[in-house]
Amino acid sequence: MGPMRRVVAFARYGPAGRRIGRSLRVGGERELAIEAEGVVRTFGHLRALDGLSLTVRRGEILGLVGPNGAGKTTFVRTLAGLLRPTAGRVSVLGRAPGPRAAVDVGYMTQSAALYEDLPVLDNLVFFGRLFGMGRGEARARAGDLLALVDLKGKERVPVRALSGGMRQLTNLACAMVHRPRLLLLDEPTVGIDPVLRRRLWEHFAELNAAGTTILVTTHVMEEAERCHRVALIGAGRAIAVGTPAELKAAADTRSIEEAYLVFWGRRTRDGAS
Repeated sequence: MGPMRRVVAFARYGPAGRRIGRSLRVGGERELAIEAEGVVRTFGHLRALDGLSLTVRRGEILGLVGPNGAGKTTFVRTLAGLLRPTAGRVSVLGRAPGPRAAVDVGYMTQSAALYEDLPVLDNLVFFGRLFGMGRGEARARAGDLLALVDLKGKERVPVRALSGGMRQLTNLACAMVHRPRLLLLDEPTVGIDPVLRRRLWEHFAELNAAGTTILVTTHVMEEAERCHRVALIGAGRAIAVGTPAELKAAADTRSIEEAYLVFWGRRTRDGAS
């Protein structure tokens, strides 16, 4: 997703409209941040999502774990309002994905969707302005975020001059500039070193502690262990959902990776399609 695509996606998210749809609650008490029911998304003959059903509770970190082609990115892009489901129902913060929900959603893409020639600070201010923030408010928020992600001193550095890790940090800051209630992270640590990966997860934990709900896709099993709950995704469906401890206990394994293989094997033996 290049910068222009990201700009188009964010620019069409205007000021928050009135709340639509019903409020969704877990056990009648806790509002759901995300509810997906029987979601199908096809691309020609390819069925990227095949009846996926999943809920994400407000205030939790939920990890989506699965191999390439499992449907993780397609699902995240659907939640962000960039794709429409072919069938099924999706609710994000009690609304259908789109302009009204997007003002409360931050989306961090796999590859940094930034303006290469603009300095770091100007990128943040630009995206803040797209979400209706005043220039002064956007600059103040950008300064706070650059401190949070340890990029103080890099404000005037063009994005093209940043290291890969710093680009990811800038990408994260841009996704958070409008103070989203829900953060969608699509493999945010892919291709970065273990030290920076740990740093990013420390930032995610801080955001979550402050009340941000996070959905994150990952191939890294150590990252899955940091999530409150994990959804194992395969062939466009959720094949198992639970805490890391629950999934390992149910599969009688020591790791999430082994648990995935067990659950996938059960699904195959049961003849699910």
